[in-house]
Amino acid sequence: MINRRDTVKLGAGLLALPAVNALAGKTLQTDLIRKAIPASGERIPVIGMGTSRTFDRKGNAESLETLTAVMRAFADGGGTVIDSSPMYGRAEERVGDVLRGMSPRPPVFAATKVWTTGKDKGIAQMQESEQRMGVKPFDLIAVHNLKDWKTHLETLRQWQEEGRVRYVGITTSHGRNHDEFEELMATQKLDFVQFSYNIEDRAAERRLLPLAAEHGIATMINRPFQRGDLFSRARGKPLPPLAQELGCTSWAQFFLKYIAGHPAVTCIIPATAKAKHMADNMGANRGLLPDAQQRAAMQALFEKL
Repeated sequence: MINRRDTVKLGAGLLALPAVNALAGKTLQTDLIRKAIPASGERIPVIGMGTSRTFDRKGNAESLETLTAVMRAFADGGGTVIDSSPMYGRAEERVGDVLRGMSPRPPVFAATKVWTTGKDKGIAQMQESEQRMGVKPFDLIAVHNLKDWKTHLETLRQWQEEGRVRYVGITTSHGRNHDEFEELMATQKLDFVQFSYNIEDRAAERRLLPLAAEHGIATMINRPFQRGDLFSRARGKPLPPLAQELGCTSWAQFFLKYIAGHPAVTCIIPATAKAKHMADNMGANRGLLPDAQQRAAMQALFEKL
């Protein structure tokens, strides 16, 4: 993972910005930025946490200490939405281990996925996820990469009626199967969709984000940093004045706020195994979100990096 130290050009003093930002002429919000889930109106913090790769670790004391520090930084920053999957190796287990070891246990909005073929296997997998993460009921279970989606959506809707899961959805890891994904968004009753979107990869703006807005579907955004590629572009470059207007103290926050500023984005799930990076990410959970004009300016600035 690319070290962010070279990308952070504004000091900690920016964290003490006054309530009224003289440059922006706007009030910086100290409260968490929350967005509504269209299906219910429930509001969740805009910055969540992914666990792909980062939580796929052995259950030894060293790993648990590291991941507990990550989770604590997440909770201290007001985060609640944790996304995992059976596809992510040991991630679900480690999330469960860490949460069980924390006192008090932080409140979470727990999300996972079903990623197998067949009704019985799907049910067994979801039950195993409950045990691994220590969560029952899950807040959200989504069909991962549309695998056997007809079968699993039928089961999930039954579980939803029975109170065994609160929200259901579908995901695509990195933009594949967009045609089928779009068709399901338009024709199926979904509470959430998950897909990739960031300041460099804006393909979702063409159809996925407008479809989500049109059909009242919450969006969970993965790969917000393009697997670290964005930091390579920004490394050694000073943050622009616009970052300060938005309350950003790092390029990570700049990239996250660009995404969060889109009206159809509900939650973003950056993944990290470093507590200091998690604390940095959570800084994007406060302050101002960019409007359309500011997002266009952010995009133009990025393209010049």
